[in-house]
Amino acid sequence: MARGGAWAAAAAAVLWWMAAGAGAVWLEIAPSGTKCVAEEIRSNVVVIGDYAVLYEHQQVHPTVSVKITSPFGDTIHKKDKVTVDQFAFTTSEAGNYLACFTVDGDNKGLVVKLNLDWKIGIAAKDWDAIAKKEKIEGVALELFKLDESVQTIYENLLVLRTKESDMRDVSEVTNARVLWLSMMSLGVCICVSVMQLVHLKRYFRKKKLI
Repeated sequence: MARGGAWAAAAAAVLWWMAAGAGAVWLEIAPSGTKCVAEEIRSNVVVIGDYAVLYEHQQVHPTVSVKITSPFGDTIHKKDKVTVDQFAFTTSEAGNYLACFTVDGDNKGLVVKLNLDWKIGIAAKDWDAIAKKEKIEGVALELFKLDESVQTIYENLLVLRTKESDMRDVSEVTNARVLWLSMMSLGVCICVSVMQLVHLKRYFRKKKLI
């Protein structure tokens, strides 16, 4: 039983890593620049992000401006002069969501280091609250996470299959157009060659060379 529980926990951990799409990112923001992080996310997915400025100097507490935009350029989250904060939203459309961080004007001479922790999909869920609500714990909770992970991976595979199908259709259309263009180019070359041959034949006859 213990071996089976350990296997279930390990499998859940592996699938969690594959499906969660979460991870901490360390950013180093130049004094006069902006550092952005993009994440491709499906629609109707919960996203939670925690970010915090790291202090390297005791007397200086730099702040940053934060802006999160959707694939269509809509502003989802925007704040100025923050050191630690969190953003949370549910995606309305699929695509690349962009998180940009800029050093505030009062700290333009500093190189600011920032930690950004993305939590997407199942990684953004409050599993402690779910465990209390469903009254599950231990292996049962890990199996519950495993089921959620499998569902997420299945949905991601469906999205990938759709993208692959779209790319295949585009490739087939492109190949067909290239084929027709090649045939047209060949036809034009043949016509030009025939016209040149006729012209040269007439020219040589006119000069009485043939």
